[in-house]
Amino acid sequence: MAFASAFVTGATGLLGNNLVRLLVERGVRVTALVRSREKAERMFGDLDITVVEGDMGAVGGFADKLAGHDVLFHTAAYFRDSYKGGRHRDALIATNVSATEALLASAYAAGIRRFVHTSSIAVLNGPPGAPIDETMARDLDEADDYYASKILSDRAVRRFLGDHPDMTGCFVLPGFMFGPGDAGPTASGRIVLDYAKRRLPGIPPGGFSVVDARDVALAEIAAADKGRRGELYLAAGQPMTMSELIRQLEPATGVPAPRWKVPLAMLYAIGAVEELAQRLLGRPALLSLAAVRLIAKEDGRNLFSAEKSARELGLSFRPFEETLADVVGWYRRNGWLDAPAAPSAPLQLRGKATPFSSNT
Repeated sequence: MAFASAFVTGATGLLGNNLVRLLVERGVRVTALVRSREKAERMFGDLDITVVEGDMGAVGGFADKLAGHDVLFHTAAYFRDSYKGGRHRDALIATNVSATEALLASAYAAGIRRFVHTSSIAVLNGPPGAPIDETMARDLDEADDYYASKILSDRAVRRFLGDHPDMTGCFVLPGFMFGPGDAGPTASGRIVLDYAKRRLPGIPPGGFSVVDARDVALAEIAAADKGRRGELYLAAGQPMTMSELIRQLEPATGVPAPRWKVPLAMLYAIGAVEELAQRLLGRPALLSLAAVRLIAKEDGRNLFSAEKSARELGLSFRPFEETLADVVGWYRRNGWLDAPAAPSAPLQLRGKATPFSSNT
């Protein structure tokens, strides 16, 4: 590989922790930026890494730790809370745009000359049912607040590259990631947990481009090693509807799948009630109208081409059945899930709902 040491932001996240483990397996010296040292010690107790406690909202607090690294992997981002109702644009811009600018400036000042920026399939768009590739940019006026923050983040990275010709950087665009080590849990982990605990009374509409976080981590390493300067590389996996995902969760968990399909109109009604409850009671909406609008808008836009990433990075994707089995196994080994429930157990109609979204 072209590097021997790496600084990883978002290191306890789903992508970040899998990336850290793969880097260590390859003999790379890793410094992991985390918000909670205690969480990092639980997650990485068996790994020989350097843990730095810090926050992307205060890059200056850890900037001096960037020195001495060959490459920066930037995986940290503000995402989940933006689909829980309420207004999040300021937080999205602060973390995904302004903090990224500050991070790159600090990395450059510390002597780092190579980075991989974790973007998103959110920055791309295309007609329903058609393959989407790295050339098909989404217009800013077609983006919700989260999508807009990722577009603006990528623009900031491009400006930085333009102003610093001796800096090499490229972009990896993940799909909707699933994987072991999802201690957040992310939206994908919440889907698996809710399904396994029988909290999904029906099958919601919508679809994703699903990918194993370990395959995205492999894409990040390959991009750092041989990605071309300023290029985008999709790591989006395979298209899958919610119905198809539910069918695969049945054998993975041993829990029978629901048969009822939830109408989109019902999701709008639930979202409206949840946001009203949020305003009146001060609790996060379990399903926001923003999430429902995203499901409707992105319907059918979940087919992404991996041709460029396969050709230039050697990227391939493992079977998704393997991913789900590993996710369920990880949750069981770590006490999140018990052994498979009896098939006759009824589905719960109440409980924590999953905020479904169609893209990442």
